[in-house]
Amino acid sequence: MGLTDEEIDRPIIGVANSYNEFIPGHIHLDKITRAAKDGVRLAGGTPLEFGVIGVCDGLAMHHVGMKYSLPSREIIADSIEIMATAHPVDGLLLVANCDKIVPGMLMAALRLNIPAILISGGPMLAGRFQGRAVDLISVFEGVGAVKAGRMSEAELKDLAECACPGCGSCAGMFTANSVNCLSEAVGLALPGNGTIPAVAAARYRLAKEAGMKLMEMVSRNILPRQIASLEAFENAMAVDMALGCSTNTVLHVPAIAREAGLELSLDLFNEVSLKTPHLCSLSPGGPHHLEDLDAAGGVPGVMKVLLEGGLVDGSPLTATGRTVAENLAEARVVNEEVIRPLSRAYHAQGGIAILRGNLAPDGAVVKQSAVAPEMLVNEGVARVFESEETAGEAILSGAIKPGDIIVVRYEGPKGGPGMREMLTPTSAIAGMGMDKEVALITDGRFSGGTRGAAIGHVSPEAAEGGPIALVQEGDRIKIDIPGKTITLLVDEAELARRRESWRPPEPKIHHGIAARYSRQVSSGSRGAVVE
Repeated sequence: MGLTDEEIDRPIIGVANSYNEFIPGHIHLDKITRAAKDGVRLAGGTPLEFGVIGVCDGLAMHHVGMKYSLPSREIIADSIEIMATAHPVDGLLLVANCDKIVPGMLMAALRLNIPAILISGGPMLAGRFQGRAVDLISVFEGVGAVKAGRMSEAELKDLAECACPGCGSCAGMFTANSVNCLSEAVGLALPGNGTIPAVAAARYRLAKEAGMKLMEMVSRNILPRQIASLEAFENAMAVDMALGCSTNTVLHVPAIAREAGLELSLDLFNEVSLKTPHLCSLSPGGPHHLEDLDAAGGVPGVMKVLLEGGLVDGSPLTATGRTVAENLAEARVVNEEVIRPLSRAYHAQGGIAILRGNLAPDGAVVKQSAVAPEMLVNEGVARVFESEETAGEAILSGAIKPGDIIVVRYEGPKGGPGMREMLTPTSAIAGMGMDKEVALITDGRFSGGTRGAAIGHVSPEAAEGGPIALVQEGDRIKIDIPGKTITLLVDEAELARRRESWRPPEPKIHHGIAARYSRQVSSGSRGAVVE
């Protein structure tokens, strides 16, 4: 391999690089990885690189490929565990960017518990269309707008050409950027990791700094589980609420914590949300993008506001080698319209809410910060669909009317399998201007780009005989997001009668990883982890 004795005598750093030529968020990770390896060498280590797979949820959307996205998280964690155990390393440098890759890498770091640091490729810049900022979700919603006659096909083509102007993870507070911000908040990535744009020179400097800081962690034997304490995860959850992050964080944060031996209940999300105001209005729920958040002070700015309000703990250790409070000593907010003070929060509660009731005894998740006020309490008629495709067809054909509550089932972790994201139906609803009139409930999940009254992760899922499997066309459902409830307005005797005739469905996929995942995966309420 051409290594000198001097290189072999230095600490060996495994570099997990998820670069590939399929994903806009990963197309530049070869350069980010090179910079991070330079940082390792500057600090006296020997970096040895290996490849990691990655799925782009935007490209996998609305076809069978989406069934493989969430399972890829487990494969990523397993593959890093294999490489770093079969070829023992002194530390791990994790280079990632998109939806499942970042949590998969963090899961591996905590499972292995050797010095590790994550460096992301950073967010994409927003595009510009007709004088306004746009992103990938603008295109998805544009399809619905065309169907509703609110946009021409020519305009949609022009929008698609400029919505994603370059490399990086999609520009709003969608899942990839949510988890990159939370990796910073929990302390396993450096300040700036979640928000510095992909195209900025500062992103490359941060990558070099990550390599150097990892070497410091190796020399001081600072381990991931020393950093990712319960208090650190609670800090991350508070940041999650303040930023209005993706509902997918409710899958990923518990799955990551589980690798550290910590159990985070769904009720803890509600506890944190009740006391943490929503401070940032980011796409898809608001007008700002990640570049705006970065310029306003980034995650450190948000955490400084929360720290001063007693809403985060300043004591946990971080990858910088300093505590949260020490990291935030120089942090500041330079734009109070992007990062609002506690006194002018967008909402008194955080961005995510957990709902329970006879339709979701084990919980369901909604991004309440992206729900129109008139939809926070809502009662309507169930329109039942057995798959995302049939629901999408009904929406785009005009079969859904104001007041309907769309129920999409058998799309959970086991039943999907793979718990597909449902950006197509939710963006069609929004694009057609019905997001203030129609709700959607599913045992599947949603893209971080979803907005509106979209309630996912309904547990137990339909494939396990959960109550969502018993809903019939025409039933009435009541949603009370402030009250944290979701209720199927059918009496228990009738539900018991329906339960007697319910039978488990045949698996949709009989071979390969998707079939194995279906047999082994836990409920969405427990992070959809493989057991």
